[in-house]
Amino acid sequence: MNRENKRKSFEKGYYKNNPCNDSFTCKKCGRLVTPEGAGSNHRNHCPNCLTSLHLDIEPGDREADCGGIMEPVAVWVKYNGEWAIIHRCKRCGTLSSNRISADDNPMKLMSVALKPIAFPPFPLERIEEMTRLMGGEGTIK
Repeated sequence: MNRENKRKSFEKGYYKNNPCNDSFTCKKCGRLVTPEGAGSNHRNHCPNCLTSLHLDIEPGDREADCGGIMEPVAVWVKYNGEWAIIHRCKRCGTLSSNRISADDNPMKLMSVALKPIAFPPFPLERIEEMTRLMGGEGTIK
């Protein structure tokens, strides 16, 4: 094992300050994911299905013992206009935020972003009634 591989394996927080050049196979869709095309030094999710693994407690520390699949549940826009994905661990429920990558599937990103609109928390047929109950006029024009 060369010196750099030893550092990756044994140095706490190695990936906080060093790029991750390792490829991996997505645990959900089976696609080989390479670091090229990500647009950053830290590839942390599959660009095809946006799924990640629960490896870190703090970004880059590799200290999470869970190892569960992190599914994309939402997106949000940072103060500078950059999008980020909210992942939730299917095993322990932990939430984390990850920057999108340059080669992420735009249709999957939009699908995640539009999910609350496609599946609202209330029946759309009752929107007029609910608006009236909140003191609004209640009519849709």
